[in-house]
Amino acid sequence: MPDPRETGGGPAVLRIRPLTKAAFAPFGSVIEADPAAMRLINGGNTERYHALAEAEATGPEARVVINIFRGSPRAFPYAVTMMERHPFGSQSFSPIDDRPWLVIVAEDAGGRPGLPQVFLAGGRQGVNYRRNVWHHPLMTVGATSDFLVVDRSGSGDNLEEFFYDEPFIIEQAELRP
Repeated sequence: MPDPRETGGGPAVLRIRPLTKAAFAPFGSVIEADPAAMRLINGGNTERYHALAEAEATGPEARVVINIFRGSPRAFPYAVTMMERHPFGSQSFSPIDDRPWLVIVAEDAGGRPGLPQVFLAGGRQGVNYRRNVWHHPLMTVGATSDFLVVDRSGSGDNLEEFFYDEPFIIEQAELRP
């Protein structure tokens, strides 16, 4: 996707789209209770939504860890000034509080993030960013929210940040997916 700022028109406004498996597929997996992935276990008393995403962890002393992140809500309009990626491991975010939130990702453009894409995730949708996928840090809206986060721990610098010369603007977050 070309960068609309290249025409000299100032900060580009990013459109928010619903989070769907198809739209998010280039960046990773959407984590949600998909009936196609459901199996009954524990004598039929538990529904298991199986293999919704795969954690990745490479590099020295790599291991997969589970965390809780508590994100403060962002104010709008919001300027997207940076993106990050993790070269040695995937990173998944699953909301605990059942509140909508924003997912911002970009395709790689020669070692830097391209044009950001913004998705509105429902409070029962999580994402798993594949290893090396450019994304914005946790973006909660409306209220402080907790997330179960699965990512990599271990040796090596597993964080790369990129700061845009000109920001991208998210004018407002409508909280209905």
